[in-house]
Amino acid sequence: MKSTFSILLFCLFMATAASASEGKLPLRVQSVLNLRQIPEDSLSIYVEDVDTGETVLRWREGARRNPASTIKLLTTLVSLDVLGPAYRWKTEVYANGEMHGDRLDGDLLIKGYGDPFLVTERVWQLLRNIRLAGIREIDGDLLIDDSFFEIGDYDPAAFDRQPLRAYNVAPNALLMNFKVVRYWFEPDHQSEAVTVRLDPALENLRVRNDLSLSPGRCRGYQRGITISTNERSDEVTFSGSFPDRCKRYAMDRAALSHNEFVYGLFQLLWRESGGEFNGGWKNALADPDAEPIVSFESPPLSEMIARVNKHSNNVMARQLLYTLSAEVAGEPGTEEVGRMVIANWLAENELESGQLAIDNGAGLSRNSRITAAEMGSLLRFAWRQPYMPEYLASMSISGLDGTLSRRFRGTELIGKAHLKTGSLDDVSALAGYLQSRSGRRLAVVAMQNYKDIHRGPGEEVQEALLRWLYEQ
Repeated sequence: MKSTFSILLFCLFMATAASASEGKLPLRVQSVLNLRQIPEDSLSIYVEDVDTGETVLRWREGARRNPASTIKLLTTLVSLDVLGPAYRWKTEVYANGEMHGDRLDGDLLIKGYGDPFLVTERVWQLLRNIRLAGIREIDGDLLIDDSFFEIGDYDPAAFDRQPLRAYNVAPNALLMNFKVVRYWFEPDHQSEAVTVRLDPALENLRVRNDLSLSPGRCRGYQRGITISTNERSDEVTFSGSFPDRCKRYAMDRAALSHNEFVYGLFQLLWRESGGEFNGGWKNALADPDAEPIVSFESPPLSEMIARVNKHSNNVMARQLLYTLSAEVAGEPGTEEVGRMVIANWLAENELESGQLAIDNGAGLSRNSRITAAEMGSLLRFAWRQPYMPEYLASMSISGLDGTLSRRFRGTELIGKAHLKTGSLDDVSALAGYLQSRSGRRLAVVAMQNYKDIHRGPGEEVQEALLRWLYEQ
């Protein structure tokens, strides 16, 4: 009797799985949609067993959707395939003048080639290498060559009227620290004021502190802080009331122009290292026949794409697109040519792309479009490549790190999936790989475009889908 009942349960399970693959939503997913009163046609799903090629589930997989940041999976995949996992960006330094002991009687020129992770710590290492090349004092100016990319007109407020947000920073061939300053706010109870500190403490960025200290718990949007800048973005003003129960609060915001930021950071770190420099800065082009005194390399691409995908770094993804353009079609790299490189790559590898609109390659766009089936074909292709482990490792691990570090708590999904998330207003998406309880490895794509879906319901739908798939 027990054996017969088990057989019936197995048959029921197989029938449910078969019907799902034929285009019916799993009951768990349907229940969430019904509960949140979300229409079924707002959702697209494509799931495939990457070992057997079997389609496990499909639902409106041919509908064009805004994928938000999951489009980074395409940008990083093409970068891995075209540039190779060991590709490294370089930053070159030239001494334009004569050396007299440890003094450069002339200008120092830095040429960028698009390193997307030239953060403060690595800039310090770059400057250390310059010091090791024998330079301590610079009598001339800092010359900046960012000609490897051609950005054109860029409005950081165009996407959401938030020009100071780090995710809106434009790409640049000599991008340093993402052009972002971290501001630290602390209450000074003795003077009943708010202390503001900068990291990095750029000397060419002026701060006007009009904050007041008010009694209250440490809460509220930006802890009551309003931030504004002048037209040149070289003076920032803080106003509003800061709660006195806050111990410390940090805010990351873009500052200055790209080259003014480079100059300010160079000036600060050079002096901190014991060097002397009192010059200004200018744009210039490196002499193509000159030999650099320092050629500073980035970590390999395989490490860089993990920072792009796990933490959904928009400006780093955009740097990849410009790099593809410059390396494949010649400098200067542009966004338009970067899109052409990706389109050609898709055609050469016979991957579906008829519905694709990549825009800036980062997903921070209202115009990006892809179907769930097309995203699924990318995941299928990547699974069969020799660099698959590096690609897989670039994604967030469910419940453990990156953008998924706080999701799926209290479920069996923790550690079972490598996924890229995507979220914009009215967009919620997820794509990557899941290992089911039985050991099946599944490529999973779920994209949903609907009013306020990003405010929580989208994640509920995704969790219901993944929990159902985990049992397959």
